Amino acid sequence: MSSTAATAAPTKQGKAAGAGPFSGFERMVAWRYLRSRRKETVISVIASISFLGIMLGVATLIVVMAVMNGFRAELLTRILGVNGHVVITAVDLPLEDYAAVAGRINDVPGVKYAIPLIDGQVLAQGNVGSGTGALVRGIRGEDLAKVSIVSRNIKQGSLADFDKSDGVAIGSRMAENLGLGIGDSITLISPDGDVTPFGTTPRVKAYPIVAIFEVGMSEYDSSIIYMPFSEAQLYFNMAGKAQAIEVYVDNPDNVDVLKPKIEAAAQRQIYMTDWRQRNHTFFSALEVERNVMFMILTLIVLVAALNIISGLVMLVKDKGHDIAILRTMGATRGAILRIFLMTGAAIGVVGTIAGVALGVVICMNIERIREFFSWILGTVLFNPELYFLSQLPAKMDAGETISVVAMALVLSFLATLFPAWRAARLDPVEALRYE
Repeated sequence: MSSTAATAAPTKQGKAAGAGPFSGFERMVAWRYLRSRRKETVISVIASISFLGIMLGVATLIVVMAVMNGFRAELLTRILGVNGHVVITAVDLPLEDYAAVAGRINDVPGVKYAIPLIDGQVLAQGNVGSGTGALVRGIRGEDLAKVSIVSRNIKQGSLADFDKSDGVAIGSRMAENLGLGIGDSITLISPDGDVTPFGTTPRVKAYPIVAIFEVGMSEYDSSIIYMPFSEAQLYFNMAGKAQAIEVYVDNPDNVDVLKPKIEAAAQRQIYMTDWRQRNHTFFSALEVERNVMFMILTLIVLVAALNIISGLVMLVKDKGHDIAILRTMGATRGAILRIFLMTGAAIGVVGTIAGVALGVVICMNIERIREFFSWILGTVLFNPELYFLSQLPAKMDAGETISVVAMALVLSFLATLFPAWRAARLDPVEALRYE
């Protein structure tokens, strides 16, 4: 008789004493089957691989989903921090009454502020390089102070008296690419210049740099130039007019409710586009990528669950003699079923808990890990020129993490059903006959 079966000798007495489902005896036998013995090395290795598979699968899912969530949240914060949630343009007449329209929209409940703007594409030249394309945004100094993602991230210089400075504010990457600093002049070239008898001549003008900002999104830090509103009116031949009014709201997801109120407050014909319309393709692509990554990485957990099946099937085959002895001593099929359910479920539960812990640790140190591997490999991982953001973000979502944990536990439990059912169906007479 094997040691496990020998240990089980008091089973009949325990049962008579009223041992119920998931009793201490059943847990003891399940724990015994999880421990490694010399002749059970293969089974132990499979169980270890299953544990590692569950742990790595859960951790990978948590980390990847957190990075995707962080990526979306950071992009959303920066895109909506620099650009308005609703953009208003004129339909019939130019926006000559921009100040009055913006004032009325500011009074709409749910609107944070409305900013008149002038946008224009230019070629910017500095001390080095051949120049770069840039977007000039003409804005009043008081309004630029409200755009906190810019005004609170001034790295050099100041926005004080921006309207009277006759200078511009540029992004840190543009300053670096063009070799510019505070006090240097940046030359702006616009194709929409003065009309002469010989045609339209480009407008060329140099402006001193009064501030350098860094919002953390490479596209904006390398391409946006803020110019005093009155100067932009002169530069783009829009004296007394605004090109658009950008509206920032308290809740970006609530723009559909505010649109009719904004239109009524404008008191003129306007055309409105919100942030979802302007960035629909971009955020839709992010959502599709996130869902596809979730499905692909779920396969890691599924493969680990299949390893649990193979490990338990081998364990049942190896423990056929023990199972037969337990049955002859009074153990029910239900008891055998529960023993092997606990054996397999323990691998899944412990692996899932370890995976969550590992995932949380990685998410909390994701930027340090990126810097470490960048140093080891001697290359830049997560290049901001390609991925827009200067740092690798990670934002864990409680509901999503619970979903990952629940999925891993369900798959682990389902993986134990067939081997446990097979163990419970084992005929003790047949098992002992060939022993």
